[in-house]
Amino acid sequence: MTRRVLLAKPRGYCAGVDRAVQAVERALERYGAPIYVRKQIVHNVHVVKTLEERGAVFVEETDEVPEGAIVVFSAHGVAPVVHEEAAGLALRTIDATCPLVTKVHKEARRFAADDYDILLIGHEGHEEVIGTSGEAPEHIKLVDGPDDVANVRVRDPEKVVWLSQTTLSVDETKATVEALRARFPKLIDPPSDDICYATQNRQVAVKEIAAESQLVIVVGSENSSNSKRLVEVAKDHGADAAYLVDYAEQIDPAWLDGVGTVGLTSGASVPEELIEGVLARLGEFGFDTVEEVESVRERMIFALPHELRRDLRSA
Repeated sequence: MTRRVLLAKPRGYCAGVDRAVQAVERALERYGAPIYVRKQIVHNVHVVKTLEERGAVFVEETDEVPEGAIVVFSAHGVAPVVHEEAAGLALRTIDATCPLVTKVHKEARRFAADDYDILLIGHEGHEEVIGTSGEAPEHIKLVDGPDDVANVRVRDPEKVVWLSQTTLSVDETKATVEALRARFPKLIDPPSDDICYATQNRQVAVKEIAAESQLVIVVGSENSSNSKRLVEVAKDHGADAAYLVDYAEQIDPAWLDGVGTVGLTSGASVPEELIEGVLARLGEFGFDTVEEVESVRERMIFALPHELRRDLRSA
């Protein structure tokens, strides 16, 4: 049997993740360890472990950071109250929120100022949802997928808008919006798509390789929303099986029995070295032909947080 790997492109780091990880790395270089980070800077076990080894200290809440220290806010964004807590502790903050998440925050504030009910499509408990909801808690109602639409209550069906978490399944979000619009015909769309370009592009790419693969392996962590969505999309678009792994060692040889084509991709917070490890592991089982399948070309780059750029210029 000819055994091959279809390697999705784009895959791995998006511009927002690259910016956030670089923010911690450059802060460590500029100020020295420790640099505190509220929550995981991005949802990837390997990235967090690597930064910890360099001197980053990850905390769950702002009050765990010593007074006057430097704290980096994660790519997922924070609610206004977190900024207030940081100011109360005289913390020096570096806001590594992805600019595409910041866009959703601005939309939430604008629609709340116009007294709309905001239906935020997302997963309960996800850090991005918590941060966005904190911008206008009295106006935002969470909608966790199409099955949750029946539970939605609004003050005025004539003044309703939907926004979304940036890392959702494009197809599921579309289904949720259609269900919401059936209940609320006057539902307003956001000014531009909230699901980020990288999430969409990686889903397009995995659809393409899944159609020709018996097995799809997605490299990413269990708490990574966009990585888990890639597994779901692969199963929905032709793959017989799809699995999420953090490391190559987690691949079960039984998955490869009778498989001629493996599709391989990674979530938006995964460094390329982890993909290389999986390719080497698959090579041990005879998957020595690798075909890269490029669906969309990405050129997006985000500048480092302004607080960090200022201090790097003055160094």
